Amino acid sequence: MKKAYFRVKRGNKVLAKRGSYFIILIILIAVIIFALWQIFFPKNLSSQDQKIFIVEKGQGAKEISSNLEKEGLIKYGSLFRIYVLFTGKSLNLQAGEYSFSSAMSISEIANKIASGDIRKITITIPEGFSISDIENEITKQGLGENVELFSKQTKSYKDDFDFLISVPDNASLEGFLFPDTYQFSYRATTDEIIRKFLQNFDKKLDSDLRKEISNQKKTILKIITVASLIEKEVRTKEDKNIVSGIIWKRLELGMYLNIDATLTYITGKNSTKISTEETKIDSPYNTYKYRGLPPGPICNPGIESIKTALYPKNSEYLYYLSTPEGKTIFSKTLEEHNINKEKYLR
Repeated sequence: MKKAYFRVKRGNKVLAKRGSYFIILIILIAVIIFALWQIFFPKNLSSQDQKIFIVEKGQGAKEISSNLEKEGLIKYGSLFRIYVLFTGKSLNLQAGEYSFSSAMSISEIANKIASGDIRKITITIPEGFSISDIENEITKQGLGENVELFSKQTKSYKDDFDFLISVPDNASLEGFLFPDTYQFSYRATTDEIIRKFLQNFDKKLDSDLRKEISNQKKTILKIITVASLIEKEVRTKEDKNIVSGIIWKRLELGMYLNIDATLTYITGKNSTKISTEETKIDSPYNTYKYRGLPPGPICNPGIESIKTALYPKNSEYLYYLSTPEGKTIFSKTLEEHNINKEKYLR
């Protein structure tokens, strides 16, 4: 009887021990399920609110998770730390300004921070915008801490961008801020913005175009200057090709270019109507007063205008004008040009 008693007692202990293990296993599974639920499902799925969340340089998972919890974006900061540790993302958390919502899960938030998917603003710079236009657009969007530096930085970027070699050190970056659609961080500095423009120009002015410029024994500055005149003067590709030919022909003949857009660049006027007084303005950009090209570009031309400056179309024309409707009228002689001025511009 005693042996049987001990066997029963021992069996009860084994069962109790197994029961304890089973309870622990159930609890462990419950904890894991809870943790996974908290990590992969948002705190508030129905939330529509977006919050700006800033990760400062040098901040690690502990500080970031604590701030996320304080902002009410996640419920448990400790689970954020566990997730980034076990996924290997803890070493890749990137500083920046992010847009988060409590409708996002811990995993989604962590993945955005690890990939550097910062809050961005999209800005489109049209072809023909001047530096002044670009500065105004960037200021309007709340970017750039000192945008007036746009016009004073050529020398600073020559070491990094060889297409600026032919540009005088004291010249502005006019002509080289390539018109395109850009995405910038809300915390982007003026230097970062400028570099993005210049990197795009560097890419668009490819090796074939640079080789052709060199073969023609011209400088990049000269081509971009002519391209900027074309960009501001006419609209269609066909007209640009012809006007390019006229500009190069006038330069070869030593004629005044008489380009109205150079005067509006000086005055800042939006109107295309030019007065006699304005043609007498003493400025190297005044192509009515000084022969040859202006000292530099008068706007930032697109690739089409750059190519037409490089590949002009030979024609019998030497003069042109643009009607108020934007149509280009070409003339072979000064007499014919003056008749067209009376006909279309009066």
